[in-house]
Amino acid sequence: MSSLAPTLEAFFSDRLINQRRVSAFTVEAYRDTFRLLLRFIYLRTGKAPSKLGIDDLDATMIGAFLEHLEQDRGNRVRTRNARLAALHSFFRFASFRHPEHAALIQRVLAIPHKRYDRALVTFLTPQEVAALIAAANPSTWTGRRDHALLVLAVQTGLRVSEVTKLMCQDVHLDAGAHVRCHGKGRKQRITPLTAQTAAVLRVWIHERHGRPDDPLFPTSRGRPLSTDAIALLIGKYAAAAENSCPSLRAKQVSPHVLRHTCAMQLLQAGVDTSVIALWLGHEQLQTTQIYLHADLSLKERALARTAPPSVETPARYRPPDTLLAFLESL
Repeated sequence: MSSLAPTLEAFFSDRLINQRRVSAFTVEAYRDTFRLLLRFIYLRTGKAPSKLGIDDLDATMIGAFLEHLEQDRGNRVRTRNARLAALHSFFRFASFRHPEHAALIQRVLAIPHKRYDRALVTFLTPQEVAALIAAANPSTWTGRRDHALLVLAVQTGLRVSEVTKLMCQDVHLDAGAHVRCHGKGRKQRITPLTAQTAAVLRVWIHERHGRPDDPLFPTSRGRPLSTDAIALLIGKYAAAAENSCPSLRAKQVSPHVLRHTCAMQLLQAGVDTSVIALWLGHEQLQTTQIYLHADLSLKERALARTAPPSVETPARYRPPDTLLAFLESL
């Protein structure tokens, strides 16, 4: 094998898993980055991944790969930057094992992240949430499962990856009802449940009749729902709810939109942003600030508390000269 294969294996096994002990989600994200990169190089050069060397991954090739992600795969800039971050991490690791490639590695590390426009977050109104949840058919087992999933997702704001990992034992419905999850950054988090959500989950768990270590929201074969499956079912119910709530047609509803909806509900209820950050499991408080920018009603309330400046009503402009009056009339 060339120098790339053992270095890449050591990067995953030694650096990521043993030394840094990153989460399984990080390993999967980095793995997918290199799977895409190696497949891209093979299609471009015909060289098998096991035959590649460090010198095959120069800045020109990495740059072409990043353009391929945006132009051919339709990835957004944030995804492109996440892939580049994984590559930068690998090349920093490789710089200690292959000093002979120092110049090449530095050129790759010099590839910058792209800046991008930060759009306001999308969230659902209470009417849209009600229409989305009502779209799940309560007469079928799948519909009742999806109804419970939607109610839990909107009320707790769990990430879709956290929902897929929930087990029956993670839901506690006695006094102080709550759900426990193992979230991003290897942090365990406890989120309280409202009486309505607890009642829905109590009925579903009774019907689910699973063991403590069984998935809370399984497929018909008993396996945990995947993140893609949850995204598809949310999109399906959003499309079905458009008939009763036409405003949903203007929104692309995804699992993360439900998370944004939970945050906006908390913010509009007067909950402090530091509490919302703990609720959602944000690493930094600045991440929660995006909801302040998206909440127009909060800005309107702030505007209503301010005294308007005493400004005289402007009079209509009248040209002081006949020539100027002629020019103004053109």
